[in-house]
Amino acid sequence: MALHEAFESFLPQIEAELQAVVQTAHHRLAVYYGMMRYHLGWADETLQPIQVKSGKRLRPLICLLACQAAGGDPQQALPAAGALELVHNFSLVHDDIQDGSHFRRGRRAVWDLWGMAHGINVGDGLFVLARLALHRLRERGVALDRCQAATLAFDRACLALCEGQFADMTFEQHLDVDLEQYLWMIRHKTAALLAASARLGAIIATEDRTTIEHYARFGENLGLAFQIQDDILGAWGDEQMTGKSAATDLRDKKKTLPVVYVLNHPDERHSAWQLIELYSRPGPLDEGEIKAALAILERTGARQYAEKLAEEYYHQALASLEQTGFANAAQTALRELAASLLGRKA
Repeated sequence: MALHEAFESFLPQIEAELQAVVQTAHHRLAVYYGMMRYHLGWADETLQPIQVKSGKRLRPLICLLACQAAGGDPQQALPAAGALELVHNFSLVHDDIQDGSHFRRGRRAVWDLWGMAHGINVGDGLFVLARLALHRLRERGVALDRCQAATLAFDRACLALCEGQFADMTFEQHLDVDLEQYLWMIRHKTAALLAASARLGAIIATEDRTTIEHYARFGENLGLAFQIQDDILGAWGDEQMTGKSAATDLRDKKKTLPVVYVLNHPDERHSAWQLIELYSRPGPLDEGEIKAALAILERTGARQYAEKLAEEYYHQALASLEQTGFANAAQTALRELAASLLGRKA
């Protein structure tokens, strides 16, 4: 199974599973579930059915591929895949509110359309639906002990996600964020859910704890590389490729890895103070200030440092995958997926 075949096979199944979970419970709740459907890409602003860009479905895809690669039946893992996608979208709905982001995937964010209170409630509903989706594992014939293990891993990842978001928000008030703090934050906010995606797929496939841990480490290392790559794109990305304005992270004065590198490099004190001065100004950076910040990052080699670290985590992810000892089509698709996310060749 090459990656494109996995997409063709699994994505319609993932969408069907999500549709089955996100159903209007009562006609009086049509607008409430309609807002969820809007965020998931199934409805327009008037809540009429539509198909728009709905995200990569990366987490459920990793879950299904890990399950198949470890010798399991991916059909059994579909409820876990759906749960992972729903909790990811819960975090996005709340992220938009917390960050004051008015757009998501080229469309107005839920809170921007219907208000902050409804946005919070929509995110909460998606979180609960994610938890309920896990209960469908028993209907797929997954043994009770594996269901319990999957639920525990899922809940731990959700808590880590919230902890990482807390850290990310506190970073907004500080300019003394170091590399260890940054890596802790992305390990929780981004990598924890990718690790859980691979872990849940493996749990449903096997009882071998070593195998499960190898897949989890694959997901975690991939998540770390993925977030660092996103940080690079947040400063130097092509708007047509990323779907968001170039240098968005710099405009919003995010403490991304290139910024953290400059702020903590012992040989770049002058550059660090220049960056601190820019980041200390009120409001978002304007075009001239963004260019000045980019010049500092480029002069200090921050981009090269970030690219090197992303490469290291990418290779650690591949090494964890190799340590599972499996060699099959789904395993190949996982390698191709990792490469495609980071612009590498499989």
